[in-house]
Amino acid sequence: MNTNAFPTKGNLMIAKNSLALAKQGYELMDKKRNILIRELMNLIDEAKTIQSEIDATFTQAYQALQRANIEAGIRNVQEIAQAIPVEESVRIRTRSIMGTEIPLVSSDEDKRIPYYGFYNSCEEVDLARERFLKVKELTLRLSMVENSAYRLAMNIRKTQKRANALKNITIPSYTVLVKDISNALEEKEREEFTRLKVIKRNMKH
Repeated sequence: MNTNAFPTKGNLMIAKNSLALAKQGYELMDKKRNILIRELMNLIDEAKTIQSEIDATFTQAYQALQRANIEAGIRNVQEIAQAIPVEESVRIRTRSIMGTEIPLVSSDEDKRIPYYGFYNSCEEVDLARERFLKVKELTLRLSMVENSAYRLAMNIRKTQKRANALKNITIPSYTVLVKDISNALEEKEREEFTRLKVIKRNMKH
């Protein structure tokens, strides 16, 4: 609505409705921002936990790999590694949190089936494989969490800008407009009342 609108009762009603909508919009944006911030904080905590798990599992995986190299021989371990197929089991879906598309990453691989024979392998090779599969699983989870956190942070930023615009620009503008139109209408009513009194007094004389 034009902030220089002509002071009429119709424009006053429109201005009041616009002000009410702006206030309602700000409340919704504020609630949305708080929900997104809460989700982001949860994701940040989860990312820290997963990162710690990855660090510990990586250490265990490389220790198991070193023992496997000693027991089975580096060449045999390399041949076993080459038998593992290219990763094609990762699937990505999405879910929505307050309009923010969050990725859901999963892997369809059957972890129980190794891709190598047991003749040239040993228990340490199996253990190293299990540890590195765990690292892969944790890495997928961490990528999902970090990507989700990034998207939420961007949406929080947009929501904050919109909320600030409503709070600092739109709501004050309509508040002033409602006040100005109300004052102008009241002044107009006083003038009309005074004019009617003058007319009545003149009619008596």
